[in-house]
Amino acid sequence: MRFFELFIGLRYTRAKRRNHFISFISMTSMCGIALGVAALIIVLSVMNGFQSELRTRILGVAAHVEIVGNAAPVRHWQHIAAVANRDPRVMASTPYIEAQGLLTHDSAVQGVMVEGIEPGSFDKVADISSHMESGSLTSLTPGSYHIVIGTELARALGVRVGDRIMLVAPEGQVTPAGMLPRLRQFTVGGIFDIGMYEYDYGFALIALKDAATLYRIQGVTGVRLKLHDLYKAPQVSAALSNQLPPSVSVIDWTQQHASFFRAIGIEKNVMFIILLLIVAVAAFNIVSTLIMMVTDKQSDIAILRTLGASPTSIMVIFIVQGVLIGVIGTLIGVGFGILVAKNIDVIVPFIEHVTGVHFLSRKVYYISEVPSKLEWTDVYTTGLVSMLLCFLATLYPSRRASRTNPAEALRYE
Repeated sequence: MRFFELFIGLRYTRAKRRNHFISFISMTSMCGIALGVAALIIVLSVMNGFQSELRTRILGVAAHVEIVGNAAPVRHWQHIAAVANRDPRVMASTPYIEAQGLLTHDSAVQGVMVEGIEPGSFDKVADISSHMESGSLTSLTPGSYHIVIGTELARALGVRVGDRIMLVAPEGQVTPAGMLPRLRQFTVGGIFDIGMYEYDYGFALIALKDAATLYRIQGVTGVRLKLHDLYKAPQVSAALSNQLPPSVSVIDWTQQHASFFRAIGIEKNVMFIILLLIVAVAAFNIVSTLIMMVTDKQSDIAILRTLGASPTSIMVIFIVQGVLIGVIGTLIGVGFGILVAKNIDVIVPFIEHVTGVHFLSRKVYYISEVPSKLEWTDVYTTGLVSMLLCFLATLYPSRRASRTNPAEALRYE
């Protein structure tokens, strides 16, 4: 491209036009592109934040890999844990017993998922100690009959650390008086706040030996593993499946929560397409701008053609003008989008404080705060797609300008 096409294209963009309506349409297109690009970056960053936060919180309570018995409890879990720990990709392992129970205190009754754990090894696999509001996991010593519950469950039962609650096992025991439920009084030894209502309300921890005694289980439900790299879970799962007996199954987090994270990924792609349509509408407003510009500059085009400018040069002039509108709009949108995405943790609480409305209720959503994780690949993709759409929008009006007949254009001048 020669210098004069760029010079004239920029001059047409900067010059004060006789038709101010064209300037208004250009500004509207630029603002539309900027808003569309910013909205796309902000929404993708928030969805990345949700995905990352959910993965962290879910896997902080669950495990990267689980080894469970197929039809019965795992009796020789120490051998299975030893086999798993020989894999260099495994960081730690812990046994667990999982069962349902009913917690009662005064007149309050709540159903929970009870998990028997070994606090020492459990703390290396799950990230609950860092979420303790009061008490400690170390209170779960065998025979102490202490229990650790979530904040929402503690609030529902009306208990604090040191209070006593009754745990009722669903399996009854046969007595001369008939079938009676098995129950045991536990002391609240700790309260945690993971930040996910599902776990804070329906999850309780007791000592592994206490769980085996109460539920009369010989062995454990399974063994949980934590890996150095959670994305290696499918490979580790496949390798352990070949080493362990057929009486156990190996399940990794990508299988347990596959539908959940796949749904988030699909939703992110759909939102990208929907918001990209906003950018496309704004970009194709450039078509209207350039067509009106071509009509307004008929005589200028004719003069340039008579001075020796080729149809390609005329086409390039108007492409420069349209692309400049798109580039400026895209850069403004990218800058604004990055600024908001980086400060979403400040902006959202401010809006909630001003409006008095809390956007994400803990009782409805997994996460009660709006997270944000800016990924530069999303920024680059959004910016490039936006500029590509703007470039495509310039082709038709620019080609129309290049086909202007100088004689017809200057006939009535």
